[in-house]
Amino acid sequence: MDNLFDMTGKTVLVTGGSRGLGRGIVQGFAEAGADVAIVSRKLDNCEAVAREVEKLGVRAYPYGCHIGRWDEVEPMFEAVWRHFGKVDVVVNNAGMSPNYDTLGSVSEKLFDSVIGVNFKGPFRLCAVAGERMAAAGGGSIINMSSMASLNPRPGTAFYGGAKAGLNVVSQAFSIAWHPTVRVNTVLVGPFNTDVAKHWGDPPDPDDPRRTRAGKRVGLPQDMVSTMLYLASDASQYVTGAQIKVDGGGWNFYKGSSAAEEPVS
Repeated sequence: MDNLFDMTGKTVLVTGGSRGLGRGIVQGFAEAGADVAIVSRKLDNCEAVAREVEKLGVRAYPYGCHIGRWDEVEPMFEAVWRHFGKVDVVVNNAGMSPNYDTLGSVSEKLFDSVIGVNFKGPFRLCAVAGERMAAAGGGSIINMSSMASLNPRPGTAFYGGAKAGLNVVSQAFSIAWHPTVRVNTVLVGPFNTDVAKHWGDPPDPDDPRRTRAGKRVGLPQDMVSTMLYLASDASQYVTGAQIKVDGGGWNFYKGSSAAEEPVS
């Protein structure tokens, strides 16, 4: 059974891979033997991560790309493909969920930025990657959505809307690329990454907002097993699925401001 999760010889592209949950995902794939492309806006951050994971004996390729900019997505994917000669797995992880005071105070620029990074860019990468991977014989695309797409709050209104849109296009792409490229969605709950700094009080085991199952917020390593499952032959009969990784959800919710809102 262990061989099902062996990623040796596979190439994995992770957007938003230089920090937070994406950084943990990159580490998990590298430890499983995969070569990794680390993509985010800041190339120097990607390069730092690449140097670290190369110590595991895998190849790493850092690339600076703003995933919310349509015209940067295809050149990025093609550069990764040329570097490794293929891409087996794409993890659409890049996202943003900034705080704001009220819904009425949201600017058009902020709205467009959130939609661009969380919906437009992932859509474009799915289209570009799926087409190329299907022609080459197959692969796996994993779209990182959020529980806010199912249970939005005022503080995640249009972020949740963008992720809900990602849920929909993931279903469409799973049909478009069937049966060669599998497309699945992970609905992410509260994770103790960089975004948690904006929740207010630091999350800890005594936080009343702790999740039901884990009685804590998630850690990046809690996501790795799901990633390996969806990327590997272990899930060869799974496509178009939506998988919750949220620790069972928050026990309590107090307040409605974005600063207090638990988002992924």
